[in-house]
Order: sequence, then C-alpha cells, then structure tokens
Amino acid sequence: MKKNYIIGITLLLFAGTIQAQKDKIKAAEKEMNNGNLQDAVIILKSIEYQIYNSNDEDKTLFYFVQGSSYLGLADKNIEEGKNLALAAKAFQELIKAESESGKIKYSSQVQLSFKSIKGRLVNSAIKDSKADKFIECGNKLYEAYLLDKKDTINLYYAASAFVSGKDFASALKHYETLKTINYSGIGTYYYATNKTTQVEDSFPTANERDIFVKAGTHEKPRTEKGLSKRGEIYKNIALIYVQNGETEKAKKAISDARKKNPEDYSLALTEADLYLESKDYDLYKKMVAAILEKNPNDVNLVFNLGVLSAKANNPSEAETFYLKAISIDPQYIKAYINLSVLKLEGLKTINDDMDKLGASAKDMKKYNVLKIKKEEIYKGVIPYLKKAVEIDPKDKEISQSLLSVYNALDMTAEYKDLKAKAVY
Repeated sequence: MKKNYIIGITLLLFAGTIQAQKDKIKAAEKEMNNGNLQDAVIILKSIEYQIYNSNDEDKTLFYFVQGSSYLGLADKNIEEGKNLALAAKAFQELIKAESESGKIKYSSQVQLSFKSIKGRLVNSAIKDSKADKFIECGNKLYEAYLLDKKDTINLYYAASAFVSGKDFASALKHYETLKTINYSGIGTYYYATNKTTQVEDSFPTANERDIFVKAGTHEKPRTEKGLSKRGEIYKNIALIYVQNGETEKAKKAISDARKKNPEDYSLALTEADLYLESKDYDLYKKMVAAILEKNPNDVNLVFNLGVLSAKANNPSEAETFYLKAISIDPQYIKAYINLSVLKLEGLKTINDDMDKLGASAKDMKKYNVLKIKKEEIYKGVIPYLKKAVEIDPKDKEISQSLLSVYNALDMTAEYKDLKAKAVY
C-alpha cells in the first residue's frame, strides 16, 4: 500500500514537471510573438536541460521558438554571427525531432530560413577572418556546412580557419571528415557580390547566381575553377600529426592518400615536403626526381619544387627550378618574385660580415669588397623585379621592392621613372 502511494506521488510530481515545461514554452512563445526575443531565450534556457525527455509536440515547439528567437536577434544585429549559429542549431534539432516523430509541422517553414542563415553565417565568418577571429570564423563556417552538407567547401574553409586559429584538434577532425568523403575541391564555383553587404556570396549553380544578378540584388558575377585541395588537406593532417609528435601517423596518412589517388601530384609534393620537414633529404630528392619525371612541363609543379628546394636550404637547386618555371611560362610572376627573394637573402650574410668590421685599412678593404658583392646582388635582382612589375604593375609590394633596389644603387633616374609610372 505504501509502495503504491510513493509511485502515485512520483507520477504526480512528473506530471507537474511536464506541465511546468509546457507553460514555460508557451510563455516563451508569447514573449517571442510580442517581440521580447531576449526574454523568450532566457525562459527557454531555464528548461533546456529537460527538453530531451519531453514529448514530440513540446520538443518541436521549443526548438521552433528558440531558433526563431535567435534568428530575430540576429535580424536586429544583436551578436549576429553568434545568434545565427544558435538559430541554425535549434532548427537542426527541430528537423531531427520532427523526422524522428514523423509529425511534420515546422520543418518546411524552417527550411526556407536555412539558405538565408547559411549565407549570413558565411559572410559573418569572412568578417571574422579579416579581423583575425579565426576560431569564431571556423565555428560559423562549420555551422554553414551542417546546414548544407553538399556545400563541402565550407567544411574545408572551416578546417583552414581552425588551423589559422591554432585549434588543431578541431582542424584535424574536419580534415579527417574531408578525407573520409574524398573531398578534392575540384569543380566550378559561382560567385557574385551582394550589393547591400558588399560581400561576395557563393551559389551552387550559374543559373541561380544569374537570377540574383538579374533581380538586382547582386553584381560582379564571376566563375572560378577549383584546383585539387587533397594535397593541402593531407599535408595539414600530416603536419598536425607531426606537431603532436606522431611522425609515423603523418607518413602513413600521406602514404594511404597516395595509394587512393596515385595521379594526384599535389599529394606527391606533400609527401616530399613531409620528408623534407623530417630532414630525410635523400628520400626527399628521390621523390622530387620521380615527380618531375612524370610532369616535366607543369609550371606549378616546377615552381613548387623550387619552393621545397629553398626550404631545404638548397638555393642553387631552387634557382634552377624557378628559371625552368619561367622557361615554361614567361609570365609566371611568382617565379620572378621568388628568384628576387632568393637572391636578396644573400644580403643578410654580407650585412652581418660588414657589421663586424672595424675602421682599419684592412677592414676597409674587406668592406669595399663586400660592398661590391652587395651591389652585384642588387643588380642581379633588377631584371626579375622589372619583369614582375611589367606583369602586374598594380602590385604595390613588387614595385616597392624595385624602388628600394634602385634607391640602394643610387639609380635616381630609374627610381623617379618607376615612381611616376606607379599605378597603385
């Protein structure tokens, strides 16, 4: 008798808890409808930990009110990025709950909000990235990916943002997902600038983009061909493992990737770079030779091999690759820039040696010899910098580098002429 009495009391208490939840959800809905969005959020927050055990009707209404309140706050520019992400999470829980229950009430309405939320999350993430708020940027891009998992480029950019923010655990998690789905990044991407936000939006198809352009909401449409990003993805996975002291895992990750994608030379480059990082120079050189044998006239490959050689402290080999890149494509500006950087790096040793000299006749003689060597280096980079300026006269840094060289050599006429022609 006493046992039944206790059970009866428990059921009454449980029923009271359920009713209290219902009342709070209804109260939050009322506050939302009255425009008191923050109050609605606070009310729902107080019962959030209990909602997983609620019935289907209460659960879906909870997530609908919660998501709508967060979205309303974002619409008022109150912590827009944060509230958009929270709205997205709430709506995802709503769709999940309705899918599991089989009772569809709000899902269709919510789906219409997803595209807007996704676009706004991406735009907010771009702003965060420009402000060096990389973790916030990565979180928003990940939420955008969850809203539309077909748009995998947002997951790729999220992982990259986490790398920039040094959250390597999150970056590795997302890179592993990209690896699992065999993401390559190869494809065609469609963009147009939003006239209101002045931020470039992405579109799944050219037709959809063109509809917005014709409607007058967007301008400056452009199309971009995506190159393979597998090399970068596997490289970053490997480098994170290396940073964690797990070199063998890093090597295995690259090796497995190459077996699945034997023709992807970016992965071969990544593997070579990994052995370069681990200072296994003999194996590095063998890999470089094998890569070059298969792709002797790939200008990007040849240039990247130059970069790797420079990292291996082999300037003469790097110079050979950069010059070969130029012979393949005389307009390949990066090779000219890197050649000039490679040459100018020799100035550091000369400057250090000059600083050690005194004022004796013997030291002054050495100083004059070093000064001539210094001038020869400056003269040697002029053709490369001039060609780079010719290719891209709007690049301020290249022009400034050439101006500095002219100034160092007292080439006043050339300095004034370049200064007058500068278009940046």
